[in-house]
Amino acid sequence: MSARSFPPRSWLTVFLGIAHRETLRFVNQRGRFLAALVRPLVWLFIFAAGFRAVLGLSITPPYQTYVLYEVYVTPGLCGMIQLFNGMQSSLSMVYDRETGAMRNLLVSPYPRWFLLASKLVAGVFVSILQVYAFLAIAYFWGIKPPLYGYVTVLPALFLSGLMLGAMGLFLSAGIRQLENFAGVMNFVIFPMFFASTALYPLWRMRESSVLLYQICAFNPFSHAVELIRFGLYGQVNFLSLAVVLGCLAVFFLGAVWMYDPSKGLWARRKGGV
Repeated sequence: MSARSFPPRSWLTVFLGIAHRETLRFVNQRGRFLAALVRPLVWLFIFAAGFRAVLGLSITPPYQTYVLYEVYVTPGLCGMIQLFNGMQSSLSMVYDRETGAMRNLLVSPYPRWFLLASKLVAGVFVSILQVYAFLAIAYFWGIKPPLYGYVTVLPALFLSGLMLGAMGLFLSAGIRQLENFAGVMNFVIFPMFFASTALYPLWRMRESSVLLYQICAFNPFSHAVELIRFGLYGQVNFLSLAVVLGCLAVFFLGAVWMYDPSKGLWARRKGGV
């Protein structure tokens, strides 16, 4: 039976089913929620507070005046939450492949791009909840962007979460063992986080090293962070928006191709899914 013969309502049912499964997995893993908050809070309460007196920040868009270091790193820590969540959500794909649960998903008559996109969107919703929980705690720590910023940042969080989650899907497609993906997570997450604008503005990077500045400028995570940073103040960084959308398209199309047993890496392996 072709997917085209299904009524439109059935597509929504499939999406809600995948989203419900991801939500149950998140609810049953309370440690995952706490871990997602502990990491950025440690950086905010300890690292940022310790470096406040050392690192001065000039007026840098979207800020209209001098800001404390804690204010500057908050968007980067929001991006950190989404980066870790995107990788952990993709980690479940490797686990499902090992247990055979993925077979039930990929043998569906619905297009593979739709199934992967449904899982991706469901994971992004979870990461957005984590980000807003972090921003609520940061508010009582004195990090208070404009109230409208909590609304205007939502599209930025959604797009950046999609891009980072698609990157995780792309990486998970070529890894068959759970322990190998854990190593790849560390190899990807920490270089992307530290070589970005999450902790330091680009002009500071240029002062220390031109090579490091170029790496940070081309890092997709830098643009995800800047999209969130500008979104918190009701502005749009169009360069970052273009980079995030472009990387989202590349990573997602690559993941769809890789998860096709007849076209991706699995085509050269025995056993397929």
